[in-house]
Amino acid sequence: MYIYNCLFHACSKSGDVERAEQLLNEMNIKDVVCDIFTYNTLISLYCRKGMHYEALSVQDRMEREGINLDIVSYNSLIYGFCKEGRMREAMRMFSEIKNATPNHVTYTTLIDGYCKTNELEQALKMRELMEAKGLYPSVVTYNSILRKLCQDGRIRDANKLLNEMGERKVQADNITCNTLINAYCKIGDLKSALKFKNKMSEAGLKPDPFTYKALIHGFCKTSGLESAKELMFSMLDAGFTPSYCTYSWIVDGYCKKDNIDAVLALPDEFLSRGLCLDVSVYRALIRRSCKVERIECAEKLFNHMEGKGISGDSVIYTSLAFAYWKVGNASAASSMLEEMARRRSMITVKLYRCFSTSDANENNVSQIFWNHVVDRGLMSRNTMNKIQQMLI
Repeated sequence: MYIYNCLFHACSKSGDVERAEQLLNEMNIKDVVCDIFTYNTLISLYCRKGMHYEALSVQDRMEREGINLDIVSYNSLIYGFCKEGRMREAMRMFSEIKNATPNHVTYTTLIDGYCKTNELEQALKMRELMEAKGLYPSVVTYNSILRKLCQDGRIRDANKLLNEMGERKVQADNITCNTLINAYCKIGDLKSALKFKNKMSEAGLKPDPFTYKALIHGFCKTSGLESAKELMFSMLDAGFTPSYCTYSWIVDGYCKKDNIDAVLALPDEFLSRGLCLDVSVYRALIRRSCKVERIECAEKLFNHMEGKGISGDSVIYTSLAFAYWKVGNASAASSMLEEMARRRSMITVKLYRCFSTSDANENNVSQIFWNHVVDRGLMSRNTMNKIQQMLI
């Protein structure tokens, strides 16, 4: 039984429903009796996958076998409904709890569910009920309410809640701080956002990628591009890799100011600061420059990259080829595609999705481009079949 439960746990962690059901059938054939752990693991897996009927079927089977659901079982079922915003069903399950006592997880799951369905008042009532039962909110509970207050622009109320956390000796975590930093950045109050980042460090918490992303986006929105750039380099110094979005905000900001030189200077700035300059940096800068139709900038970055002995990848070549194609420079587009073919770089389904546009005005141009790509043999038969299925 122990071995089977270990295997069920592995299936649950990997989200492998099919294998878990095979194990259950195998147990039935061998007359191995399931226990509460087995059933709870199955219920949890089904609920995380949104398979409510299957989860409730396990509940029925447990009841037929005389196994009482425990609070872990109920919490999984409630979570499954809350995850999909089905609060009525979640509350019905809550009201049906028997032979078990709701705990912190139960109430926090319901509070989070109400916050995500924009029912803050119901979330606060649930919190009152929680406290009436002698259970006090944890940092996870507070974070759910804080997130909702910040989404609604109620920063003052969010700060009051933060003060309450301090009074109750509930230690704020990265999610708490990031929620407020992001909220301040969204309203353009970068001074308060940076203050909060400093408080975060004073409390022994380290900024994570989300902290940096929120601040960089905030500064880019308020045209504080030099500050955004410095934060990006601080992010790299801290060992985090900026996403494509992060580079995009900075490129967009400089392009809006018509400061292409600042974009072109970024690769050398990486080197002067002793940071690794690889294809991923050029990929993000070139791809975004092409997207905002700054082809000259993209060309210069491409030449700079090759001058450093760094080879382009399929994203870079496709970005440039697609950009050339859109402006009617079929010769330059063909050259890029020829270079791709020479390097045996292929276009994947993921790459196709990135470049396929939903803009009706560009659909015809886009389709002719992809036909050209297929003619060059830059898509495998498998990729072509998957794309055709997507288009049906």
